[in-house]
Amino acid sequence: MEIPIFTVDAFTNLPFKGNPAAVCLIENELQDELYQSIAAEMNLSETAFITRRNSMDFSSGSARFGLRWFTPKSEVPLCGHATLASAAVLFYIKNVNPVVVFETLSGELNVRQHGESLIMDFPLNKPKPQDQHEVKDLLKAVVGDLTIQDVCYSETTKKLMVCLADTCDRSKLTSLKPEPDALLRIESTGKIKGVIVTMKGAPTAHPGYDFYSRYFAPWFGIPEDPVTGSAHTVLAGYWSEKLGKKKMLAYQCSSRGGELELELRDDGRLDISGRAQIILQGTLKI
Repeated sequence: MEIPIFTVDAFTNLPFKGNPAAVCLIENELQDELYQSIAAEMNLSETAFITRRNSMDFSSGSARFGLRWFTPKSEVPLCGHATLASAAVLFYIKNVNPVVVFETLSGELNVRQHGESLIMDFPLNKPKPQDQHEVKDLLKAVVGDLTIQDVCYSETTKKLMVCLADTCDRSKLTSLKPEPDALLRIESTGKIKGVIVTMKGAPTAHPGYDFYSRYFAPWFGIPEDPVTGSAHTVLAGYWSEKLGKKKMLAYQCSSRGGELELELRDDGRLDISGRAQIILQGTLKI
């Protein structure tokens, strides 16, 4: 069996920045074990598998596709950067439709082209306040003695969001190095599958980021995810309320870094915009 495969750097206009994802074009559905084995072999934070829906090919025939995402350890219900990467591949191979629709575990996700950017139509997962005492050991393992302003939790995504105090310098966020094994040891209930650490940005300084973040998900085999669309479905709701804004520019300050444009829509969903760079194209032979 030969499977077309691409490596795409998402949420960046530069190669070797943003968040890399593998994207596979699947002619016929595979067994789940094979999807997982391919994702483990690729060993990126996510590998995306696009399947056809009632069409002859991936280019001109259809605007509707199946999409699944696997980390090296397991399938995940939602992944932003691998969705962006998947759309980038379809448009790269000359899919003629202005909008592509992905059928996923999180429902239908639309992606449309807008200049050099791609705009994803995603759910908004506004978090709720979380009792800090209940997660005090986890907070200590992630942010140490840094001053915390808010702790929130998104039940839908199983993400804990930690907002640092406004007085905290960005360098404190970028220097965090939580130990993955410690996080797994402290949190083993299954309630939390990822930790977002965020802080207010510098909107008056160029390019005007409204907030910064980092994301840690060792529960999915990802010590740190470089740029995370799904985390921003949580962050957008929180920061929109705090800042009184519906349009925001965010920066995830991992070592690779990535930029996301966010817009809360009147229908309660979220537009996430970003760019992507295809850096590898080949064939997987299995």
